[in-house]
Amino acid sequence: MRTFTALIKKEITEQLRAGKLTVLFILFALFGIMNPAVAKLTPWLLKTFSDSLASGGIVIGGEVSVSALDSWAQFYKNIPMGLMVFVLLESSIFTKEYNTGTLVLSLTKGLRRFEVVLSKMIILISLWTLGYLVCFGITYVYNDIFWDNGIAQSLGFSVFSYWLFGIFVISLMVIFSVISSTNTGVLVGTGAVTFAMIFIGMIPKVNKYLPTMLSDGTSLVYGLEISETYIASIIITLILAVACFAVSVPIFNRKQI
Repeated sequence: MRTFTALIKKEITEQLRAGKLTVLFILFALFGIMNPAVAKLTPWLLKTFSDSLASGGIVIGGEVSVSALDSWAQFYKNIPMGLMVFVLLESSIFTKEYNTGTLVLSLTKGLRRFEVVLSKMIILISLWTLGYLVCFGITYVYNDIFWDNGIAQSLGFSVFSYWLFGIFVISLMVIFSVISSTNTGVLVGTGAVTFAMIFIGMIPKVNKYLPTMLSDGTSLVYGLEISETYIASIIITLILAVACFAVSVPIFNRKQI
């Protein structure tokens, strides 16, 4: 247990030294501010550019009103970019140690391989959860100041759903990190599986069973979908994420480092 705790501390220290923790915090905080800001400024922007829009044949009739729903719609437009940057920043969490040879030294001192996988998985989940909560918290507070969050349907469920989708993406990062020895391999593998699911999800009858269904939080907050529709996707996502993490350990045990 002492070795595992030391490994966790080492991972946190490396995140701080590399500046990744700071970058992630600033990034998610900016997205959290942008969501209500864009919604709040939309009427002013439309009014400012109304003449230009009119000359192009687009006429805005009456006064444009916005609500917390518009801000939450921005949240679900911006958070995928936050997740993509997260993947880009953290894709080297395994591969940098393959290249520097630091894992070999640790393993020869008695560190067990499953502890390496578990520690990095915990760090990734913790960082994603922290960043996600920062973005959500800032958006929620500003929405409550400007409007009323009560208008959003199934808000808590929609927020949980996208967080779980992020966990699934992390599970892909982990399994491709133990399979590949390069950042490119991790990014290509994670991206390929995710985009393949998005493409397959274009089939309506299949979409509700895919993890990518959980990324559609806008339909939930607008009341276009009910939470029960997402249950099958949640179950399958949990199974796939656990399977990826579980399979990663034996693969890593046989990996030449």
